[in-house]
Amino acid sequence: MTKHALIIVDLQNDFCPGGSLAVTDGDKIVPVVNRLIRTFEEAGQPIFATRDWHPANHCSFQDQGGPWPPHCVQNTIGAEFHPDLKLPPGATVISKATSAQREAYSGFDGTDLASRLKLAEVDTVTVCGLATDYCVKGTVSDGLSEGFKVTVVENGIRGVNVKPGDSEKALTEMKRNGALVASGE
Repeated sequence: MTKHALIIVDLQNDFCPGGSLAVTDGDKIVPVVNRLIRTFEEAGQPIFATRDWHPANHCSFQDQGGPWPPHCVQNTIGAEFHPDLKLPPGATVISKATSAQREAYSGFDGTDLASRLKLAEVDTVTVCGLATDYCVKGTVSDGLSEGFKVTVVENGIRGVNVKPGDSEKALTEMKRNGALVASGE
């Protein structure tokens, strides 16, 4: 029997308009994600929300030699989930990239997400969130590597697009690696 879980990737203030590493229209996915949350909650299926939870001196920050402006610093407003996101009390929050010396784009990287999913006997995950070309792509890739069937909700993701077309390339790569893509309508 198939058991599903929802993984919401990094739907945090710093990745939404007004944030320090804003994804264009990142906040526009919130209604889609909230519909997914309701569907999974009504079906009694587990919901996981990953978040960047960086120390102030994280290696990915430009002042530490990394490529990004400081973002999602632990215990700041920027690290909080988007205020309109309706995470239920039973959702499991997975903090990643918590070590100053180690980057982690995937929700599986350096966390217990895989073991929690396996303990819940989940075999299929639905992924949405930010950003398509980094943390969503990494989470999908690692989910597939861990043996899960993965569906990406196309209108529930948005990308950084450092280079034009990065998000489309990431989605193509996810499909090529075995992920299914659903519209989310």
